[in-house]
Amino acid sequence: MHTFYAKGLTTTQTSFTMDEPTSKYCIQVLRMSIGDKVLLADGLGHKYTATISDDNRKKAVLRIDAFEAVPRVTSGLHIAIAFTKNVSRMEWFLEKAVEIGVTAITPLLTHRTEREKFKAERFENILVSAMLQSQQFWLPVLSEPTGFVSMLGIPAAQRFIAHCLPESKTHFVDAITPGSDGVILIGPEGDFTGDEITSALSAGFVPVSLGDTRLRTETAGMVAGALWAGANR
Repeated sequence: MHTFYAKGLTTTQTSFTMDEPTSKYCIQVLRMSIGDKVLLADGLGHKYTATISDDNRKKAVLRIDAFEAVPRVTSGLHIAIAFTKNVSRMEWFLEKAVEIGVTAITPLLTHRTEREKFKAERFENILVSAMLQSQQFWLPVLSEPTGFVSMLGIPAAQRFIAHCLPESKTHFVDAITPGSDGVILIGPEGDFTGDEITSALSAGFVPVSLGDTRLRTETAGMVAGALWAGANR
């Protein structure tokens, strides 16, 4: 069955009305009609089975037949990453982060961050599309851009900072304790400043390496997500 995003749908509802773009795609493009069954994802881990009861091309109505809770595929990883000036590279990261199973993403404002603003609606659409394409039912939480200092106080069982300075660091895989949530800070091109790294270490963040080569910001985020997923499965 085709799967559609149902933003705002709750487990107590007995029906759901699609917005106009989704209705048009479902009814006009896919040529679905009354009686056809679909799956709905609310982005909060629920999979709904539904039947089209009104095939209006602008406001298709679905009857909710059943729902089930879908567990996450891995323990939660929050990636706070400095967005680069090249938007397409960050859009690639967002897509891959969803596929890997990252649970939260925060654009990190550092001393060397190149981009401090972003189009939240466009980025959310990318996350939704990737969630549906990868047949998942959890949508990562995308936060507003957050300052580096503010991120240092974030609560998490495991907290890491990936930086490039030649100091003592543990490989990320070896630092992970499977089964509990974590957050990792990924710096901008040019890396974190020495003061930022010192502040993170003083706040209890563990310095980690993502490998022997120097990675682009978006690649580092993707690698961190993949390593985390592998260690928690």
